[in-house]
Amino acid sequence: MRFSLAALSLLALCQLTGCSTQSKQDDSSKSGKITAETSVKTPAVDSAKTPSATAQPAASTRSSVSTGDSTLDSLTYAPAGALLPKYRIFAYYGNPHSKKMGALGKYPKEEMLHRLDEEIKNWQKADPTTPIQPALHLVATSAQGLPGKDSGYRMRMSDKTIKKVLKWGNEHKAIVFLDIQRGHAPLGPEMKYMEKYLKLPFVHLGIDPEFSMVTGAKPGTKIGSYDAADVNQAVQFLSRVVKENNLPPKVLVVHRFTQGMIKNYKNIKLDPNVQIVMDMDGWGPPVLKKDSYKAYIQKEPVQYTGFKLFYDNDFRKPGSRIMTPEEVLALTPKPMYIQYQ
Repeated sequence: MRFSLAALSLLALCQLTGCSTQSKQDDSSKSGKITAETSVKTPAVDSAKTPSATAQPAASTRSSVSTGDSTLDSLTYAPAGALLPKYRIFAYYGNPHSKKMGALGKYPKEEMLHRLDEEIKNWQKADPTTPIQPALHLVATSAQGLPGKDSGYRMRMSDKTIKKVLKWGNEHKAIVFLDIQRGHAPLGPEMKYMEKYLKLPFVHLGIDPEFSMVTGAKPGTKIGSYDAADVNQAVQFLSRVVKENNLPPKVLVVHRFTQGMIKNYKNIKLDPNVQIVMDMDGWGPPVLKKDSYKAYIQKEPVQYTGFKLFYDNDFRKPGSRIMTPEEVLALTPKPMYIQYQ
């Protein structure tokens, strides 16, 4: 779907709600009822101790399966094996067409990557035992306040935009997450749109319940939700991509900052081909963020955990500040995915 920069800037939806909503705000929307079979759960995983904190993920042999796109096939960065919990993933989030959606688009490419590297140094110092995998987290499908031609209330980034960020990641030995804010559009086709990119070993997926408008509300007016069945759909999709293309496990990041954003979490099924990260995504003062992490991430464990920090929104309340790496790493379990917006 083609898009205009004006349309993307019009909402900058990550500034409206979840990315700009206090961590403990209640979810005022209700999801439709979807059922899923119950699975046996494993506890949330704490960080693993590794002998070297400076090691980069070893390169794997690239799959012989072509993406069908010569530009993508020329991107050769290929981390080997499962990333978690051997590495802590550290991501800059946003969209290159918007300075308001996060660090990924706030700065020119070279400055952004330099800031990413400098921030990683702070985290590596805070935990020298766990090597860090750099990442870029692109909002590749952006929720919108207008319905669009198909009434999907979302806008897919162009092939050109996605490839640009993938090239940045490939050059910088950073993995790339393609994040879906589905609006009213079904999740399946949105993931299918990303499939050719996900055939690359260094490309992973994020899904954002905040903009999954199961009640029919406009994105940004209420907080959306996913059921366990939706998360399982994403897991099954990624698992198929992994198996068909002989890839290392994919990472699936699921954002969350309220109780209601994820329904029936106990029914989320684990898959050896997919590593699920539940990412605490709310902004606010440290005490609020810690409480939200405990209530919605620690107390409802799935597999791995993540934590989001905001260069701007975490300072919005008087006396607020951004948490230090040491404070975040004191949480139980230690987050294995760190995202800055």
